[in-house]
Amino acid sequence: MKITQLAIYPVKSLRGISLDRAEVTERGLAHDRQWMVVDDIGRFVTQRQLPRMARIAVRLSDESLVLEHPEASPLHVPLGREDQPRLPVHVWDDQCQALDEGAEAAEWLGAVLGDFKGSGLRLVRFAPDQRRGVETQFLAPGEQAHTAFADGYPFLVVSEASLAEVNRVLQAKGLAPVPMTRFRPSIVVDAAEPFAENGWGELVLQEGAVRLGLRKPCQRCKITTVDQATGQIAVPGEPLGTLVQMNTRLAPGGYFGQNAILLAGAGRTIAVGEPAASTPR
Repeated sequence: MKITQLAIYPVKSLRGISLDRAEVTERGLAHDRQWMVVDDIGRFVTQRQLPRMARIAVRLSDESLVLEHPEASPLHVPLGREDQPRLPVHVWDDQCQALDEGAEAAEWLGAVLGDFKGSGLRLVRFAPDQRRGVETQFLAPGEQAHTAFADGYPFLVVSEASLAEVNRVLQAKGLAPVPMTRFRPSIVVDAAEPFAENGWGELVLQEGAVRLGLRKPCQRCKITTVDQATGQIAVPGEPLGTLVQMNTRLAPGGYFGQNAILLAGAGRTIAVGEPAASTPR
Protein backbone atom coordinates (compact mmCIF):
# COMPACT_ATOMS: atom_id res chain seq x y z
CA MET A 1 0.00 0.00 0.00
CA LYS A 2 1.19 3.53 -0.70
CA ILE A 3 0.11 7.16 -0.57
CA THR A 4 -1.44 8.19 -3.89
CA GLN A 5 -2.71 11.71 -3.13
CA LEU A 6 -2.05 14.51 -0.66
CA ALA A 7 -4.14 17.67 -0.46
CA ILE A 8 -4.58 20.72 1.73
CA TYR A 9 -7.44 23.19 1.97
CA PRO A 10 -5.83 26.36 3.37
CA VAL A 11 -9.16 28.20 3.48
CA LYS A 12 -12.01 26.11 4.85
CA SER A 13 -14.48 25.28 2.07
CA LEU A 14 -12.54 26.94 -0.75
CA ARG A 15 -10.79 24.87 -3.41
CA GLY A 16 -7.99 22.54 -2.32
CA ILE A 17 -4.35 22.26 -3.39
CA SER A 18 -2.93 18.92 -4.54
CA LEU A 19 0.62 18.30 -3.30
CA ASP A 20 3.44 15.88 -3.98
CA ARG A 21 4.89 16.39 -0.49
CA ALA A 22 3.54 17.82 2.76
CA GLU A 23 4.76 18.49 6.27
CA VAL A 24 2.85 16.71 9.00
CA THR A 25 1.77 18.77 12.01
CA GLU A 26 -0.48 18.10 14.98
CA ARG A 27 -3.16 20.28 13.34
CA GLY A 28 -3.00 18.43 10.03
CA LEU A 29 -0.89 18.83 6.92
CA ALA A 30 0.92 22.19 7.05
CA HIS A 31 -1.34 25.16 6.16
CA ASP A 32 -4.50 23.05 6.13
CA ARG A 33 -7.66 24.94 7.24
CA GLN A 34 -5.69 27.82 8.72
CA TRP A 35 -8.15 30.35 7.25
CA MET A 36 -11.93 30.49 7.22
CA VAL A 37 -14.76 32.66 5.89
CA VAL A 38 -17.14 34.04 8.53
CA ASP A 39 -20.21 36.27 8.59
CA ASP A 40 -20.56 39.54 10.48
CA ILE A 41 -20.98 37.83 13.84
CA GLY A 42 -18.15 35.33 13.36
CA ARG A 43 -20.11 32.24 12.33
CA PHE A 44 -18.30 30.01 9.84
CA VAL A 45 -19.65 29.92 6.29
CA THR A 46 -19.04 26.96 3.95
CA GLN A 47 -20.21 25.40 0.71
CA ARG A 48 -23.18 24.05 2.65
CA GLN A 49 -24.58 27.58 2.48
CA LEU A 50 -22.67 28.96 -0.53
CA PRO A 51 -21.73 26.24 -3.06
CA ARG A 52 -20.13 28.91 -5.24
CA MET A 53 -17.25 29.08 -2.74
CA ALA A 54 -15.82 26.11 -4.68
CA ARG A 55 -15.02 28.49 -7.56
CA ILE A 56 -12.36 30.26 -5.51
CA ALA A 57 -8.96 28.71 -6.20
CA VAL A 58 -6.22 28.88 -3.59
CA ARG A 59 -2.43 29.11 -3.97
CA LEU A 60 0.40 29.51 -1.48
CA SER A 61 3.61 31.36 -2.27
CA ASP A 62 6.53 31.92 0.07
CA GLU A 63 5.02 35.28 1.04
CA SER A 64 1.26 35.04 0.49
CA LEU A 65 -1.98 33.16 0.52
CA VAL A 66 -3.45 33.88 -2.92
CA LEU A 67 -7.18 33.61 -3.71
CA GLU A 68 -8.26 33.55 -7.36
CA HIS A 69 -11.65 33.82 -9.01
CA PRO A 70 -12.48 34.13 -12.72
CA GLU A 71 -14.33 37.39 -12.12
CA ALA A 72 -11.77 39.25 -9.97
CA SER A 73 -8.10 40.09 -9.70
CA PRO A 74 -6.23 37.79 -7.30
CA LEU A 75 -6.24 38.60 -3.60
CA HIS A 76 -2.84 38.38 -1.88
CA VAL A 77 -2.85 37.87 1.89
CA PRO A 78 0.60 38.17 3.53
CA LEU A 79 1.68 35.09 5.46
CA GLY A 80 4.08 36.81 7.82
CA ARG A 81 1.59 38.86 9.83
CA GLU A 82 0.26 38.31 13.33
CA ASP A 83 -0.73 41.90 14.17
CA GLN A 84 -4.29 41.72 12.85
CA PRO A 85 -7.25 42.58 15.07
CA ARG A 86 -8.72 39.59 16.91
CA LEU A 87 -12.32 38.51 16.89
CA PRO A 88 -14.20 35.50 18.29
CA VAL A 89 -15.36 33.01 15.67
CA HIS A 90 -17.53 29.92 15.81
CA VAL A 91 -16.94 26.53 14.18
CA TRP A 92 -19.88 24.30 15.01
CA ASP A 93 -20.08 24.39 18.82
CA ASP A 94 -16.52 25.67 19.30
CA GLN A 95 -15.56 29.29 19.84
CA CYS A 96 -11.99 30.45 19.35
CA GLN A 97 -10.01 33.57 18.61
CA ALA A 98 -9.07 34.42 15.04
CA LEU A 99 -7.08 37.13 13.26
CA ASP A 100 -9.13 39.32 10.91
CA GLU A 101 -7.45 39.63 7.51
CA GLY A 102 -8.99 43.04 6.98
CA ALA A 103 -11.20 45.17 4.78
CA GLU A 104 -9.53 44.37 1.46
CA ALA A 105 -10.14 40.65 1.92
CA ALA A 106 -13.72 41.31 3.05
CA GLU A 107 -14.40 43.47 -0.02
CA TRP A 108 -12.88 40.84 -2.31
CA LEU A 109 -15.08 38.09 -0.84
CA GLY A 110 -18.12 40.31 -1.16
CA ALA A 111 -17.33 40.99 -4.81
CA VAL A 112 -17.06 37.31 -5.77
CA LEU A 113 -19.56 35.72 -3.38
CA GLY A 114 -22.05 38.49 -2.61
CA ASP A 115 -23.49 38.78 0.85
CA PHE A 116 -24.79 35.93 2.96
CA LYS A 117 -28.35 36.35 4.25
CA GLY A 118 -27.79 40.08 4.49
CA SER A 119 -24.41 39.71 6.20
CA GLY A 120 -20.99 40.59 4.89
CA LEU A 121 -18.17 38.03 4.73
CA ARG A 122 -14.72 38.24 6.26
CA LEU A 123 -11.55 36.17 5.96
CA VAL A 124 -9.98 35.13 9.27
CA ARG A 125 -6.84 33.23 10.24
CA PHE A 126 -6.53 30.76 13.10
CA ALA A 127 -4.70 32.55 15.90
CA PRO A 128 -1.39 30.73 16.50
CA ASP A 129 -1.79 30.71 20.28
CA GLN A 130 -5.21 29.04 20.14
CA ARG A 131 -5.84 25.34 20.74
CA ARG A 132 -9.08 23.81 19.49
CA GLY A 133 -9.38 20.34 20.92
CA VAL A 134 -10.75 17.26 19.18
CA GLU A 135 -13.84 15.71 20.75
CA THR A 136 -12.52 13.43 23.46
CA GLN A 137 -15.18 10.70 23.36
CA PHE A 138 -13.62 9.19 20.23
CA LEU A 139 -10.04 9.25 21.49
CA ALA A 140 -8.21 6.46 23.27
CA PRO A 141 -7.63 6.86 27.02
CA GLY A 142 -4.99 9.49 27.63
CA GLU A 143 -4.97 10.79 24.05
CA GLN A 144 -5.24 14.47 23.24
CA ALA A 145 -5.46 16.09 19.83
CA HIS A 146 -6.28 19.46 18.35
CA THR A 147 -7.02 21.04 15.01
CA ALA A 148 -7.51 24.44 13.38
CA PHE A 149 -10.66 25.23 11.36
CA ALA A 150 -11.35 21.69 10.11
CA ASP A 151 -14.81 20.43 11.03
CA GLY A 152 -13.44 18.33 13.85
CA TYR A 153 -10.21 16.43 13.12
CA PRO A 154 -6.81 17.34 11.66
CA PHE A 155 -6.67 14.57 9.01
CA LEU A 156 -9.07 12.70 6.74
CA VAL A 157 -7.85 9.37 5.34
CA VAL A 158 -9.57 7.69 2.38
CA SER A 159 -8.72 4.79 0.08
CA GLU A 160 -9.02 4.79 -3.69
CA ALA A 161 -10.86 1.47 -3.53
CA SER A 162 -13.62 3.11 -1.48
CA LEU A 163 -14.15 5.76 -4.14
CA ALA A 164 -14.12 3.10 -6.85
CA GLU A 165 -16.89 1.22 -5.07
CA VAL A 166 -19.00 4.36 -4.64
CA ASN A 167 -18.56 5.11 -8.34
CA ARG A 168 -19.48 1.55 -9.26
CA VAL A 169 -22.79 1.94 -7.44
CA LEU A 170 -23.37 5.40 -8.93
CA GLN A 171 -22.83 4.09 -12.45
CA ALA A 172 -25.12 1.11 -11.81
CA LYS A 173 -27.80 3.71 -11.05
CA GLY A 174 -27.07 5.50 -14.34
CA LEU A 175 -25.21 8.36 -12.66
CA ALA A 176 -21.79 9.78 -13.53
CA PRO A 177 -18.80 8.87 -11.34
CA VAL A 178 -17.38 11.56 -9.06
CA PRO A 179 -13.74 12.49 -8.42
CA MET A 180 -12.00 12.26 -5.06
CA THR A 181 -12.16 16.06 -4.76
CA ARG A 182 -15.84 15.75 -3.77
CA PHE A 183 -14.71 14.29 -0.44
CA ARG A 184 -11.84 16.68 0.32
CA PRO A 185 -9.45 14.17 1.96
CA SER A 186 -5.97 15.04 3.14
CA ILE A 187 -4.37 11.61 2.57
CA VAL A 188 -5.43 9.03 -0.03
CA VAL A 189 -3.99 5.51 -0.18
CA ASP A 190 -4.42 2.59 -2.58
CA ALA A 191 -5.79 -0.05 -0.22
CA ALA A 192 -7.05 -3.06 -2.11
CA GLU A 193 -10.45 -3.50 -0.44
CA PRO A 194 -13.23 -0.90 -0.44
CA PHE A 195 -13.71 0.75 2.95
CA ALA A 196 -10.75 -1.12 4.41
CA GLU A 197 -9.87 2.08 6.28
CA ASN A 198 -12.96 1.60 8.44
CA GLY A 199 -11.17 -1.28 10.18
CA TRP A 200 -7.82 0.41 10.74
CA GLY A 201 -6.60 1.65 14.08
CA GLU A 202 -3.54 3.36 12.66
CA LEU A 203 -2.01 4.40 9.34
CA VAL A 204 1.75 3.88 9.60
CA LEU A 205 4.24 5.74 7.41
CA GLN A 206 8.04 5.87 7.21
CA GLU A 207 8.42 2.61 9.14
CA GLY A 208 6.57 4.00 12.14
CA ALA A 209 8.17 7.45 12.27
CA VAL A 210 4.79 8.89 11.27
CA ARG A 211 1.64 7.38 12.77
CA LEU A 212 -1.95 8.52 12.38
CA GLY A 213 -4.70 7.25 14.66
CA LEU A 214 -7.97 6.70 12.80
CA ARG A 215 -10.57 7.63 15.37
CA LYS A 216 -13.97 8.37 13.84
CA PRO A 217 -15.81 7.58 10.60
CA CYS A 218 -16.53 10.73 8.61
CA GLN A 219 -20.22 11.39 8.19
CA ARG A 220 -20.70 13.30 4.97
CA CYS A 221 -22.82 16.35 4.17
CA LYS A 222 -24.20 18.17 1.13
CA ILE A 223 -20.74 19.47 0.17
CA THR A 224 -20.23 16.08 -1.51
CA THR A 225 -22.91 17.11 -4.01
CA VAL A 226 -20.98 20.24 -5.11
CA ASP A 227 -18.71 20.06 -8.15
CA GLN A 228 -15.42 21.36 -6.74
CA ALA A 229 -14.40 22.88 -10.06
CA THR A 230 -17.60 24.77 -10.90
CA GLY A 231 -19.49 25.26 -7.64
CA GLN A 232 -22.55 23.70 -9.30
CA ILE A 233 -24.77 20.84 -8.11
CA ALA A 234 -25.43 18.76 -11.23
CA VAL A 235 -27.41 15.98 -9.51
CA PRO A 236 -29.09 17.18 -6.30
CA GLY A 237 -28.48 14.80 -3.42
CA GLU A 238 -25.74 12.74 -5.09
CA PRO A 239 -23.42 11.09 -4.26
CA LEU A 240 -24.64 11.64 -0.68
CA GLY A 241 -27.82 9.66 -1.28
CA THR A 242 -25.82 6.75 -2.63
CA LEU A 243 -23.57 6.77 0.45
CA VAL A 244 -26.64 6.60 2.66
CA GLN A 245 -28.00 3.72 0.56
CA MET A 246 -24.69 1.83 0.74
CA ASN A 247 -24.75 2.12 4.56
CA THR A 248 -21.04 1.37 4.90
CA ARG A 249 -21.14 1.91 8.67
CA LEU A 250 -24.40 0.06 9.34
CA ALA A 251 -25.68 3.29 10.87
CA PRO A 252 -27.96 6.11 9.71
CA GLY A 253 -26.30 8.63 7.41
CA GLY A 254 -23.71 8.53 4.66
CA TYR A 255 -20.09 7.82 5.66
CA PHE A 256 -16.88 8.02 3.66
CA GLY A 257 -13.32 8.09 5.01
CA GLN A 258 -11.84 8.14 8.49
CA ASN A 259 -11.06 11.16 10.64
CA ALA A 260 -7.59 10.87 12.11
CA ILE A 261 -5.19 12.43 14.59
CA LEU A 262 -1.39 12.53 14.70
CA LEU A 263 0.21 10.04 17.08
CA ALA A 264 3.84 10.52 16.02
CA GLY A 265 5.91 12.36 13.44
CA ALA A 266 5.22 16.09 13.84
CA GLY A 267 7.53 18.06 11.57
CA ARG A 268 8.30 15.19 9.21
CA THR A 269 7.49 15.35 5.49
CA ILE A 270 5.43 12.68 3.75
CA ALA A 271 5.19 12.20 -0.01
CA VAL A 272 3.01 10.71 -2.71
CA GLY A 273 4.33 7.27 -3.62
CA GLU A 274 5.80 6.38 -0.25
CA PRO A 275 4.80 3.09 1.39
CA ALA A 276 1.99 2.95 3.94
CA ALA A 277 0.82 0.24 6.29
CA SER A 278 -2.12 -0.18 8.62
CA THR A 279 -2.84 -1.76 11.96
CA PRO A 280 -6.26 -3.13 12.91
CA ARG A 281 -8.56 -1.49 15.45
